[in-house]
Amino acid sequence: MDRVSGYAAGILEIARAEGVLERVESELYELGRQIEGSPELRSALTDPQIPFDRKRAIVSDLLEGRASPLTASLVEFLIGRDLGGDLGELATELARQSAAARNRQLAEIRSAIPLDPQTVDRLAAALSRATGTQVEVRTVVDPSIVGGIVARVGDTVIDGSVASKLESLRNVLLAR
Repeated sequence: MDRVSGYAAGILEIARAEGVLERVESELYELGRQIEGSPELRSALTDPQIPFDRKRAIVSDLLEGRASPLTASLVEFLIGRDLGGDLGELATELARQSAAARNRQLAEIRSAIPLDPQTVDRLAAALSRATGTQVEVRTVVDPSIVGGIVARVGDTVIDGSVASKLESLRNVLLAR
């Protein structure tokens, strides 16, 4: 078990014991996507020149009023262990392990705008049919997609984004 998987397993057990697994998992996942989407934030959390107190203040500002005390404490602990840059990967691994504990597979759906719950339910049902397994969906708003969605279940990626269609069209035009 690698370092990220080990920490994810530990967080899973702590959050489960506290009865807040779903909330902690969701809050960490959202924070992880923020960090992955911001090179500046990721750099600030991994820079050895930035003192721990400053890193803690950055994360505290991000989580203020939006995260449980347990999530905030866990994130502070992880930053103290120099895992600030790994929070995105760790959050994904926690969600994967949590889904696996419920005999499900993690599915991530990226879209340019927030999706309503009915759309997420329809997409989850379609992904379950396509993969032959029950899925647990996490959504991520990613403006670079422009429109449509990109879904990932394990190693399978379904790219129905406008950005990928535009890139394909660009490649066809440049090839002429």
